[in-house]
Amino acid sequence: MNKKKMIRLTALVGVATATGVVAEANQAHAATTTTTETTNQTTNASVESTQAAVDAAQSTFDTAQTSVDSAQAKVTSASNNVTSASAALSSAIANKEAATSENIASATSAVSSQAVVVASASQAVSEQAGVVSAAASVQASAQAEATSASASLSSSSANVASATSALSAAEAALTSDQSTAANNLSAAESAASSASAAVSSDQAAVDNAQAAVASAQAIVDAVAEVQSSDVINMSVAYITALKNYLANPSSTNAAALQEVAKGADYVKELQQKFKSDASLDVVVDPSDPTVQEALSVYAVNLINHLRNQYGLTTAFGASANANVAAIDFVKKYYDDEDWNIFGTTGSDGKGHNKNGLDAYADQLNTSIAEDAGSGLTTWVNGKATMATTTLHNLLYAVYSDIATMLFDDGGTNNWSHAQSIFEDGTILGTDGFNNVYLGVAFDKYGYAHYELYNATEGNHLGNNAYSLDVQTAAQALLTNAQASLASAKASLQRMTTNLMVAKAAVVAAQNQLAALENSSANDLVAVTKARTQLASAETSYQTALATYKQKEEALKKAGDNLAAAQASLEAAQATLATAKAKLAELEETVANLTNADQLLAAAQAAYEQAVANLTTATGNLGAAQVDLAKAESQLALAEDTAEQAKVRAAIADQVDQQLNGSTANDRQSAGQDATSLKTNGRALTATVATASAAKQKQGANQGRLPQTGNDDQEASTMALVGLGMLGMATGLYGYKKKKLTK
Repeated sequence: MNKKKMIRLTALVGVATATGVVAEANQAHAATTTTTETTNQTTNASVESTQAAVDAAQSTFDTAQTSVDSAQAKVTSASNNVTSASAALSSAIANKEAATSENIASATSAVSSQAVVVASASQAVSEQAGVVSAAASVQASAQAEATSASASLSSSSANVASATSALSAAEAALTSDQSTAANNLSAAESAASSASAAVSSDQAAVDNAQAAVASAQAIVDAVAEVQSSDVINMSVAYITALKNYLANPSSTNAAALQEVAKGADYVKELQQKFKSDASLDVVVDPSDPTVQEALSVYAVNLINHLRNQYGLTTAFGASANANVAAIDFVKKYYDDEDWNIFGTTGSDGKGHNKNGLDAYADQLNTSIAEDAGSGLTTWVNGKATMATTTLHNLLYAVYSDIATMLFDDGGTNNWSHAQSIFEDGTILGTDGFNNVYLGVAFDKYGYAHYELYNATEGNHLGNNAYSLDVQTAAQALLTNAQASLASAKASLQRMTTNLMVAKAAVVAAQNQLAALENSSANDLVAVTKARTQLASAETSYQTALATYKQKEEALKKAGDNLAAAQASLEAAQATLATAKAKLAELEETVANLTNADQLLAAAQAAYEQAVANLTTATGNLGAAQVDLAKAESQLALAEDTAEQAKVRAAIADQVDQQLNGSTANDRQSAGQDATSLKTNGRALTATVATASAAKQKQGANQGRLPQTGNDDQEASTMALVGLGMLGMATGLYGYKKKKLTK
């Protein structure tokens, strides 16, 4: 329910009332106090009384509103009924117009025809129901047979599993011991074979070690003589010419040196001086540490002999660390990179791997110089291979390379190899070679590499230095060969013992197998019986499986037949339902045409009753709306009266507060009170005048508000109100009034 706000302004006092208030203010203070108390009691009672009236009016209004809502709902319902009755009446009129004797006869004939259709459809449903019943019976029988076949198949499958398990157990019993014995025999024979192979291998190792000892002994006997005889001696004229050239590599000094050196012819002469000893013709691995030691010591001794002839007192050294570095460098930067330094003809090679030298020098943090020679490719007896090279080949390669380095290489190299041999503290103009150690390595092409390292405490290239006494190196080779022989003999002895044990195990396993073969007849009978039982069980299983498949197929066919019969029954039932619905519709048509007069009369009566009900409901709604309007007016009046009572009570309370708040000095002198009241009276008059002017401005629209109580009470109250105005800043009060509207 919406509420409309109404605002009224009420003048609390007028000029005439103010004059009376001033007169009454001249009375005694005690009398004024008594009047105030009485007025407060009166105004409070008025507030309570008017609020009760408001509550009663609100209740009356709510009841009236409920009645209006109920009446409105009844009007709506009656209106809908009229609409429905009107439609029914129109239908009845149309039915009456169609109710001719011809139409009735035609509709009756149609009912008779449709009854025949319904009877036929009903007969079809009954017949199809019989078909479904028969199909269901066949399907149930097929299901029972399929279930029985499935159980028989499961039983046959279990029998096969049981027979298979029994056969496995029998076969396991038959073969377990024999298999174990056979495996033992096989293992023993395998161990014996391995032991025999190991004995043969160790025997070969012993033979090889004995040959190596013999070769090493021959080397020990011959190497000292080789080292003393395989020296390269330079003439005084060559040394002088070389020193002049190295000091001043002019064309004149180069020609003089070339003349004294005699070139390639002298190289061949030196090469022919190499002592060839049959004791050195033993196949060795160039990477073997002992061979490496022998080669590097041999090369360093040749070089140091030349340096002594040249007048130098500083010697090159040889060490295991320098040899390892040389082998690692050649593998990484020549073999792995397929770097052929000389090529296949000697003139199509890549030359030195300078990038590799720089990288390896950085890795070792030292200076490196490299000399390279034809190595195994140009010695006088023809080209050797890395796989079949001998100690003689290797020593001759080193001798030939160093001899060749003493002469002009031709091209841009000039005398650089000789320079690398005879310089002191520097090589090819590069400083930092104050402690030179030589490492020798052969690449995969057969070429020799001589790596000159400056050894320091930081790079450890001088560690594990070799003795430059060739005899010591040769003796170490012999010692190693003898140690290898002793180790091979010890291994051969162990393998021979193992072979004897293995052969004994073979004999024991053969005896065990023979004993088991004589005691396996019973196990063989059990296996034969189990196999027969398994074959029978498998035959039964196949028969049961064929029967099961046949019964499953029959069950499927019966199920399909039942489903088809049920579908036909549902179709017949649907046809019957349609025919019955059509019959009911035709029968209703006949009934409507036959009873057209009665139906029309009933529809007319229903329509008239609906109109009458609507009229009654509309009248009731009007009456309820009138009652609601009255209740709304009474509620608005009660609320106005209650608001005025509240305002008077508030003003009376304000006056009481003003009077009770006077000071003690004011109460001591009546003359002072009179003066004060007169002064206040003038102030009150001014204030009231302002309020009166506001009231006159709005009075034309508002009028005087209703009052409650008798005249004496109102006069007394208004007198107190005038005194209360002494403490107020304005004479107008506004309040809000709520009016209830639908």
